[in-house]
Amino acid sequence: MSNVNTELLEALTILEKEKNISRDTMLDAIEAALLSAYKNHFGKADNAKVVVDHDTCSYAVYAAKTVVENIEDPVLETDQETARKYVSDAQLGDVVQIPVESKEFGRIATQNAKNQILQKIREEERSVLYEQFHSKEKDIVTGIVQRYVGKNISINLGKADAILTEAEQVKGEVFHPTEHIKVYVVEVKNSSKGPRILVSRSHPELVKRLFEEEVTEVRDGTVEIKSISREAGSRTKIAVWSNDPDVDPVGACVGMNGSRVNAIVDELRGEKIDVVNWDDNPAYLIENALSPAKVISVAADPDEKIADVVVPDYQLSLAIGKEGQNARLAARLTGYKIDIKSETQARESGELLDDYEEEYTDYGDGYPDYQNQDAPYNDGAFKEGRDEDRESSDDQESGK
Repeated sequence: MSNVNTELLEALTILEKEKNISRDTMLDAIEAALLSAYKNHFGKADNAKVVVDHDTCSYAVYAAKTVVENIEDPVLETDQETARKYVSDAQLGDVVQIPVESKEFGRIATQNAKNQILQKIREEERSVLYEQFHSKEKDIVTGIVQRYVGKNISINLGKADAILTEAEQVKGEVFHPTEHIKVYVVEVKNSSKGPRILVSRSHPELVKRLFEEEVTEVRDGTVEIKSISREAGSRTKIAVWSNDPDVDPVGACVGMNGSRVNAIVDELRGEKIDVVNWDDNPAYLIENALSPAKVISVAADPDEKIADVVVPDYQLSLAIGKEGQNARLAARLTGYKIDIKSETQARESGELLDDYEEEYTDYGDGYPDYQNQDAPYNDGAFKEGRDEDRESSDDQESGK
């Protein structure tokens, strides 16, 4: 075997650095290509072997040949004189390893070997790219807008391009070439032309990942995002919980003077974000989810996943929201089907008793805080308005 193959070593070092293809993988490909070239040239390769030094990148091809007196098959046999050039005491009947110069291979065999190596390089390049981006699946990446392809958008992610389909775009968002945007990697598929990367701007998980990037407490697990509901481009609600009693989850997500949540709002181009407290009691969770609307009572049935909510008359439109958006997002956030009625409607239907008038304390803000613990809806989870709830609701509003 020859000494260090400097030219091949340099070429493989460049491949390893620029395309992240390992030297060992390429040397294995060269070994396979040489065996293939040998077979193409001599018609068989059962007696051939390639020896490759992975440190020096030197290689040699050997053919195992039987020493005979009269050669009938030159591919498998050799004479004693030739054999003794390599093994001094070779005898008739011995099997001797005879070196074969690769330059002896025919032009066609050499070209086929070259193509085989190039094909392996392309396959490894695609494989490396796939593994690289597959590891980023369900995460966010920053890309550069290239161009519109019909109604889809081509996004450059560095070594690969991603497709932002019309279905994954936010209605009303318009991008310009060279613009940097953050996208959520929905799926990465392997294909003959390289990884096919599908990204999204409308996925709810995009908002979650943005909070993980922006909020240290979310990133380190101190604050958990328990649930999220989103109508892309318009409004998102997230319910958060703190694993540390000394950390306010809503305050951590909102940031000083709203700095953290505003950074995310800017990335989402003005999409409103409501940050509310998570509660294991579904009634209180539903009340929080309907923020900024104030709630008189909530009766939640955990088995049927339905809830009846009563709000002050003047809060009904706020609780339902424009085109029902606030109630719809609250329902997705909590997993409950929510039926909202005004105080007057509840009284007329008998769902809210007149006894309440004698049981609440008026705090002078137009919001009645009921203290009656024997109120209707006491089957299942039930919430009655209390002072601390009112204050909590006010706090949550500041997290918008």
